[in-house]
Amino acid sequence: MTATIVAHPTTASAVPDATVRTSVRVPLSFADGYATEADVMTFMGLVDGKEHLLLGLGDWRGALETARAGGEAPLMRPHSECLTGDVFGSERCDCGPQVREAVERIAETGGFLAYLRQEGRGIGLYAKLDAYALQDTGLDTYEANRAVGHADDERDYSMVAQMLGAVGADRVRLLSNNPDKASQLEDLGVHVEAQVPTGVHLTAANARYLAAKRDVTGHLLELA
Repeated sequence: MTATIVAHPTTASAVPDATVRTSVRVPLSFADGYATEADVMTFMGLVDGKEHLLLGLGDWRGALETARAGGEAPLMRPHSECLTGDVFGSERCDCGPQVREAVERIAETGGFLAYLRQEGRGIGLYAKLDAYALQDTGLDTYEANRAVGHADDERDYSMVAQMLGAVGADRVRLLSNNPDKASQLEDLGVHVEAQVPTGVHLTAANARYLAAKRDVTGHLLELA
C-alpha cells in the first residue's frame, strides 16, 4: 500500500527566523508519579501562526553546549497534540504513553520536546473523530483519513526547525519512529544525527493502528 503524504515545499532557505517570546519554568507531574520540570517556551514568527511550544527538559543548555563543542546532539521529539490520547488516556493510539516516555528520556540527557498543535496528523479533532468512526467499520487509520477527504499525514515541521533554530539547535537525535519527521527536518536544515525509536506501547485497542503505521508509512515498530 502506498502512503499519501502531503508534499511540503518549504526548505531551509525559505524558513524565516523565529524568536523566543516567553520562557517559563513549569513543574510537570504525570499520573504514574513521575515528575520533572520544563522550561516551556513560546515563540514569535512561527510560519503557521499557531501556538506551538518547545519544552526544554533536563540540562538542555548543557546539551546544547556539548553539541556545539562537537559532542552528541541533544535528544528531541516533535510530538503532535492528541487530546484523546494525551489528556483522556485513549488507548486507540500510542500518543499518551509516547509523550510520557519522551519527557523522561529527554530529561535524563537534556533536550527538547516540541508540542505541536497538529491534532490528528494535521486534520483536526473533529475530522479525527470522524475517521475513528470509519475505523470502526474496518478501515485502517490512513484509509479513514482519505475517506474524510484528507491525506495520510498533513503535518509540516517547519515550525520545529524555527523553534530549534531560535534556541541554537542545528542538529538533534530524533526520538521518533516516524521517518517522515526525520526527512522533513533534514530538508529544513536540521541535521538528524540519529533516529531513536520510542518504545512500543501496544494494547488490544491500538494493535491495528500501530500495524498500519508500520506497514503504510514505515514507522520503526517491532510488533509481536
